[in-house]
Amino acid sequence: MKTIKTFGKTFGLAALLSATAFAGAEAHVSFLDREAKQDSTILATLQVPHGCDGKATTEVRVKLPEGFVFAKPQPKAGWELEVIKGDYQKTYDNHGDKVKAGVIEVRWRNGNLSDDFYDTFVIQGKVSGVEAGTSLAFPVTQMCGETVTAWDQVAAEGGDAHGLKSPAPLLKVVAGEDHGHDHDDMAGMDMSGMGAAAPAGETVKAGDLEISGGFAKAMLPGQPVGGGFFTVKNNGKTDDRLLSVTSPVSGEVQIHEMETKDNVMRMRQLKDGIAIAAGETVKLEPGNLHLMFQKVKTPFKQGGTVRVTLTFEKAGKVDLVLQVLSAQGK
Repeated sequence: MKTIKTFGKTFGLAALLSATAFAGAEAHVSFLDREAKQDSTILATLQVPHGCDGKATTEVRVKLPEGFVFAKPQPKAGWELEVIKGDYQKTYDNHGDKVKAGVIEVRWRNGNLSDDFYDTFVIQGKVSGVEAGTSLAFPVTQMCGETVTAWDQVAAEGGDAHGLKSPAPLLKVVAGEDHGHDHDDMAGMDMSGMGAAAPAGETVKAGDLEISGGFAKAMLPGQPVGGGFFTVKNNGKTDDRLLSVTSPVSGEVQIHEMETKDNVMRMRQLKDGIAIAAGETVKLEPGNLHLMFQKVKTPFKQGGTVRVTLTFEKAGKVDLVLQVLSAQGK
């Protein structure tokens, strides 16, 4: 059998042709898991298999359908995250609270995904009030600089989606065994900025700094990104700065800032760290400044702990233990 060498490895021709055929069949943006149970919280994972006519993907926009609610996108290293909020068509129950508005579109911006590579973009959300057998369409706009590809076509009822040139990713809703029961308490990080937890964990002192209230949020199984929070008080007369954070439980820990303006929420990495002015207190909390744990080895579980090492410009290295609370910070 003839073989072809690529990237230093040797593959059988038949295997290569099989892989090529699969790539062709999955040339459009689609979901990794294409089914979701009724009234369940899921990680909707979009697969982007290629760029636009050979160009690198620089932005991915996803419009969320009615019935996919309480959405929380997963940040990606090297990409800016933008979240658009708006009104739902219906009112949804969130642990007794009547919710009429939420995230309706997610945008990962200013990235660089080469046409040679594949990646995924993840949104946590709840499938609510949708009948079994219904397919939810998530129109996607893939941008490669000035080149734009829209994956937004939806087949008419009873039609064949396979004949569409640019089909929107579909999520088929199926009946669940535990219909009506949800597991939001094990969901990922809360981006709402509401209901921040009471201080948890011990207070640690380093020079003039006092670090307290450290906590993290429980994560869904398989979720590689988590959030961490704490409070820093500078009791001295000299400014300091949080330069970096490391943890044995993740491949990288980034310092992020989140802000909302005109119903648009943006997240960005603070590569220069966070200034801790003399006599001031800085809070890392949901919906504002926070730690972003990338490539988490084992999802954080409620009741556990997460160890981190904070590096300050003047106070030096400080070890801190974060208590893992529920997704609601309770």
